[in-house]
Amino acid sequence: MSDSPSTTPAPGNGLDAMAGGSDALMGMAALGKTAMALALVIAIIVLCSYLVKRWGPSRHLHGSRLQVIGSTAVGSRERVVIVEVEDTWLVLGVGGGQISKLHELKAPLERASQQPAHPEAEGFAGRFAQALRHNVAHAVGNRKQPPRGES
Repeated sequence: MSDSPSTTPAPGNGLDAMAGGSDALMGMAALGKTAMALALVIAIIVLCSYLVKRWGPSRHLHGSRLQVIGSTAVGSRERVVIVEVEDTWLVLGVGGGQISKLHELKAPLERASQQPAHPEAEGFAGRFAQALRHNVAHAVGNRKQPPRGES
């Protein structure tokens, strides 16, 4: 009989190794379930926000009763806005997260005087077209003149 260590494993060592691997596998499964639950909650939130935007109350309230007539900046973050509600114009001060009623007017019967002289100048597309025409006319005018060094 020799005093060397035994080469055969003890009976409990293999079961302990399998139990340790099983715990790691169960931990990964729990982590996967948690990640899936989180993904499901995020998907539900995104779906609900889409539905609120699509069929929310703002869709039904938008109509002919409320119109923004005009707006102008009076500071870096402050604006004066004229809003028409039915047959009344409200002059509102907007800025700093607050809206203040400055004045109330009876809406004029004819709004033709309020329309811009050039309807195409209204909105981004009209302003862009106007600027493009101006730049083209300016470029054509510069091409007809000889360069400064040549006479």
